Amino acid sequence: MNVFDRSINIDALFKFSQMYVNNLCGNETVVMVCFLTCPFITHASFMYYPSSCRSHSTQVHLKNVYSSLAVCMFVAAAGSYVHVVTRLFQGGVLSVLGSLGLMFWLAMTPHNPETEKKRLAILAGFAFLTGVGLGPTLDFVISVNPSIIVTAFMGTSVIFICFTLSALYAKRRTYLFLGGTLMSGLSLLFLMSLMNMFFGSMVLFKAHMYLGLLIMCGFVLFDTQLIIEKAENGDKDYVWHCVDLFLDFITIFRKLMVILAMNDKDKKKEKK
Repeated sequence: MNVFDRSINIDALFKFSQMYVNNLCGNETVVMVCFLTCPFITHASFMYYPSSCRSHSTQVHLKNVYSSLAVCMFVAAAGSYVHVVTRLFQGGVLSVLGSLGLMFWLAMTPHNPETEKKRLAILAGFAFLTGVGLGPTLDFVISVNPSIIVTAFMGTSVIFICFTLSALYAKRRTYLFLGGTLMSGLSLLFLMSLMNMFFGSMVLFKAHMYLGLLIMCGFVLFDTQLIIEKAENGDKDYVWHCVDLFLDFITIFRKLMVILAMNDKDKKKEKK
C-alpha cells in the first residue's frame, strides 16, 4: 500500500469508526471551555516546530493544517453545545451517518483553488456533526462526574502536543513504519467491537478502550510525519490532512473520557 496516495482513506474510515463504536449513552460551561481552549493547543504544537528542517512550502502547509484544525475545534464545540445544552439536535444515528457522508464527500472532492471554499464548508459541517456525536458520551460522563471532562481534555492536550512535537523533531520517516502495525491494530479493535456485541464483556470493553487509546496515540506520530512527507512530495491538501489530526484528537479525547468515567464509577462502587 502506498501511504502517499491520497485516494487511500481506509485509515480515516477505521479511525472514524472508533469514535462511535461502544458509544455510551453549570456542566455545559465545562464542555465549552475545553473545546474553546483546544485551538490554542493546536497552535502551540505548530509554534515550536523546527522551521529550519523543512521547506518553506511545507511550513506554510503545516500552518494551514493547524489553523484548520483550530477552526474545527470551535465548530465541534458548537456541535457539542447544541446537544448538551440546547437539545435542538441530538447525537445519534443521524449525526453519525451525516458526518460519515460528509467525510466521504470531502474525500471524493478534489483539492484545487476552485473547490477550496466548498471543501472548507464540508469540513465545517463534518466537525459540527462530530461535535454533536460526542453528545451522548458527554452526557454519560457528566452523569458520573463533570470534572472528568476537564481532566480528559487536559490529558488529551498533553498527549497530542507531546506526540506531535516528537514527530516534528524526529528524523524524516522515523515513525512511518508504524503504519502497518497501526492499521492492523484498528482492524483488531473493529473485530473486538463486533465480538463484544454478542458477548457483552466488560473486560473486553475495557481492553478495547485501553488498546484503542494506545493505537490512537501512535497515529498522532504516524499522521504528523505522513503529512510532512506528503507535503514534501507535493500533496498540499491541508483540508484532508486536518481531518486526520482532528480524528486523532477527538478519538483520544472520547476514549480517555470513557476510561476515566469507568474508573470513577468503579471507585464509587468500592466505597459502598
